[in-house]
Amino acid sequence: MSDFRHIRGKPSKEDNDLALFLSRWIRAPLRIGALAPSSPHLGREMARAIDARAATLVVELGGGTGRITRALLDAGVAPDRLIVIENDEKLASLLRIRFPQLRIVQGDARDLMSLLAPLGVTHASAVISGLPLLSMPPETQQRIVEQAFALMGADGTFVQFTYGPVSPVMGRARVGLIAEVTGRVWRNFPPASVWRYRRSALPSQESEA
Repeated sequence: MSDFRHIRGKPSKEDNDLALFLSRWIRAPLRIGALAPSSPHLGREMARAIDARAATLVVELGGGTGRITRALLDAGVAPDRLIVIENDEKLASLLRIRFPQLRIVQGDARDLMSLLAPLGVTHASAVISGLPLLSMPPETQQRIVEQAFALMGADGTFVQFTYGPVSPVMGRARVGLIAEVTGRVWRNFPPASVWRYRRSALPSQESEA
């Protein structure tokens, strides 16, 4: 009789990522925000929203299983110019194993400036967010966006994806920001849109995109 284990084969890395992601979602659905990790297609679209090779420092929020992280490295962000923030302990440990050359910081993105202070980091040119902003309370969303732009200053770029049809940065968190959709990823589950935000010269110039 043939051994079913040989027929089935070993689980792929994608299978293991999905299982881990789902287990973390079950524990904290509002914090994880999705049933499955971002696809490589979405990761590449996120990376294309910035000038990866010219960025002085990129901070990724919510590294998850590392799909967006890998895309940023592949796009040309040097390892010493990328820092990943991940609040979930198991996901942060996984990222340290997969990307030993990177600085992986476990902590809450609401405390971004204080999380980066021990590393001597006071400025970044871009913040790439894989966080489920729309599932968060408005005050939490506002705090995360404020921390991101406090780190980046006037010329920074904030990138966020969403599964919905409207801007993932809403309400008071969006005041003073110019927003644009840089791409739509149909080969993600669920399909997603990538949004890019920059500071406007005046709050009244905010885009209605």
